[in-house]
Amino acid sequence: MNNDSATAAPTQIFGSQPPRFGTPELRQLIDAIGKSAAECRQDGRSLHPAIELVRQSKLGALRVPLADGGGGCSVREFFAMLMELTAVDPDIAHILRAHYWFVEERLRSTNKTERARWLAKIVQGALFGNAVSELGGGAAVGSWIFETKLTPHGDHFVLNGTKYYVTGSLYSDWINVIASNAEGKLSAAIIPADRAGVTLEDDWDGIGQRLTGSGTAIFRNVVVHPDEVLVAGVESTEVASVENPADPLLVGQFVQLILTAIIAGVLRTVVTDAVQLVRKRGRTYSHAVSETASADPLLQQIVGELASSAFAAEALILAAADAQDLALASIDKGPPDFELAHRGSLLTAQAKVIVDDIATRAATHLFDVGGSSAIKQSANLDRHWRNIRTLASHNPAVYKARAIGNFLINGERLPANGFF
Repeated sequence: MNNDSATAAPTQIFGSQPPRFGTPELRQLIDAIGKSAAECRQDGRSLHPAIELVRQSKLGALRVPLADGGGGCSVREFFAMLMELTAVDPDIAHILRAHYWFVEERLRSTNKTERARWLAKIVQGALFGNAVSELGGGAAVGSWIFETKLTPHGDHFVLNGTKYYVTGSLYSDWINVIASNAEGKLSAAIIPADRAGVTLEDDWDGIGQRLTGSGTAIFRNVVVHPDEVLVAGVESTEVASVENPADPLLVGQFVQLILTAIIAGVLRTVVTDAVQLVRKRGRTYSHAVSETASADPLLQQIVGELASSAFAAEALILAAADAQDLALASIDKGPPDFELAHRGSLLTAQAKVIVDDIATRAATHLFDVGGSSAIKQSANLDRHWRNIRTLASHNPAVYKARAIGNFLINGERLPANGFF
């Protein structure tokens, strides 16, 4: 368990099973996580206590089937939960992105032994981080060419390399490290976060999502046991060798929609803050059309537009989630259906193009209802724009829009590289 000295065990006792979607228990858990995260921020601490609530409640097993001890929720229900979680703290939702990606890949693993082993840890509450991205070199983003090496050494392997933007790993129990093996092919090693030779640096200096632990991971002669190297898993599939590469699309659409769903969750908070700003505003301009801010039709209109943007964003997320549910359902009859998988990625990309735009503008319009007091640093309202901009920058929408247009005009399929 990767905690810091400021971590205090939560007093709430949870059941032995993950919370079910739509239950009061899940709502209470999300509220408790939000309260804990707020206290951490107020005290200037990391979010370890809030993440410990996630760990104890087994919220990370929400997508694991009931038969395997999980929460058994659908993709649509998962994204509905994620937007609720984001509304109480967007960093918490982002910290868990790599974990939920790992869970999703284990659910579709073709290796039954491997699947059972890791799902058992997930339903026990273990959290998984990532170590994928690297800086430098001539490889294009998404090319899956890595300098990090996993080499044989006697009866085990040794891992060496440096990774960046390892969101969530600082809070995780295990880290999913993507590396090149002795043959130069992709390999995934799942190692404990506190193993000798692993260094996690909390050096993320982005303008938003400040407490996500999206820093640097250094691996120096880290021992990796054979059963910690994934034998089967779509993340090690070479796209070029797949006739109908539905698997990479299933990976990409899920992890990309998580980012867009977090933005939609932030937008929900923008609306809440806008309403509170107008209600609490004690004075207005001498040239305003009404004597009070709450009666001002211009401010009412802005709040109405913000609320409508939030509604539209959430509807787009759920529509894309429905398409992903359909694609996954096709696996029950055999290999994943490529057309359904492609549609899931298409809707996910379309959702991002729109949500990135309306959310960024909404976070700016929030200041139009607050007056000069809204720009005080103590109000911290700029955090919404900074968080949205940070999340949107993970994968520029202009590339998504171009790929969508190219498909509709020329029939060119979306890239199967994990970004769609």
